[in-house]
Amino acid sequence: MADAAPASGAKRERRVRSGRRAAAAAPADSSVIDPGASADGTADPWPSEAASLSLLATGDLEVVGRLVDASNATMYCRIRADGAQAACVYKPIAGERPLWDFPEGTLAGRELAAYLVSRAGGWDVVPPTVYRDGPFGPGMCQLWVDADQAVDLVELARSADDARLRQMAVFDAVVNNADRKIGHLLPMPGGQLYGCDHGVCFSAEYKLRTVLWQWRGKKLTPAAIGALRRSHDLLTAGDLGEELRDWLTAEEVAATIERVERLLAAKVHPYPPADWPAVPWPPI
Repeated sequence: MADAAPASGAKRERRVRSGRRAAAAAPADSSVIDPGASADGTADPWPSEAASLSLLATGDLEVVGRLVDASNATMYCRIRADGAQAACVYKPIAGERPLWDFPEGTLAGRELAAYLVSRAGGWDVVPPTVYRDGPFGPGMCQLWVDADQAVDLVELARSADDARLRQMAVFDAVVNNADRKIGHLLPMPGGQLYGCDHGVCFSAEYKLRTVLWQWRGKKLTPAAIGALRRSHDLLTAGDLGEELRDWLTAEEVAATIERVERLLAAKVHPYPPADWPAVPWPPI
C-alpha cells in the first residue's frame, strides 16, 4: 500500500445549496481551468483535463478556508502555476478519521482510485484528482467545479430518464460506492454531470449505498456496457489494475474486477443489498 495511514470515511461535505455549488470562485484575474471543454470552448475535454492534472500536481497550494460540514479535514484552496490558477479541494490524510469498515488504506487513496477508474473507463464522473503533498501533508487534491445552481438536485436524483445519472449509477456499482448522496451530484452548466466524495468506495464486501436505485433490475444501456468492457480490459490487461494496487488492497482490486464481470454477465443494474442500508443517511 502506498498510503498506509488509517482509513477514513467521507461523510457529507456540501449542502445541496452550499459547498461546491455556492463557494467563492477563483479570483477574476486567474486563468481558470474548465474541465470538460478545451481552451477554445470546443467539446474536446482532454487538453483541459491534462492541464488540470498538471496544475493540481505541481502548482502552489494556498488554503483559503475549510468546509466545516465535512467529517474529515477538507480544505478549499487556490492553486497556481505558470500564470494559471484554479480552485480545488484538498483533503490531507492527517485529517482523516478511521472507519471500522474501511480499515485499510486512506480516504485520499480511494478518492484517487475512483478518479482513475472514472477516467480510464470513460465514465467521466469524477473531476480531475491527484495525490500530492500539501500544507498539512500528503492527501487528495481535486479540481473544484462550480455546479449549476439552477438545477434542483432532489429532482435530478429522482429522474429515471437522465442518461448521465444512469451512467453514474453503474459507475457507483463498479466502485462499490457506499455514500452516493444527493448533495454529491454536481451538474455542470454545459451538461456534464460530476460526482464528488468517493472516499468510501472499493470495499471488497458489497456495500453499495446510493440514492440512485430507480434502475434496479433494468437492462444496462449500450453506453454502460461499453464502459464496463473498457474498464475490464484495462483492469485485467492494461495498467489500471496495477495503478489501483498503489491505493487499494489486492483483495479490493480483485473485487472490483469481479463486480465488473458480474455486471457484464447479468447486463442489468444491481439490486440493493439485503444486509446493508441501501440509502445513505441523511440522503442529502
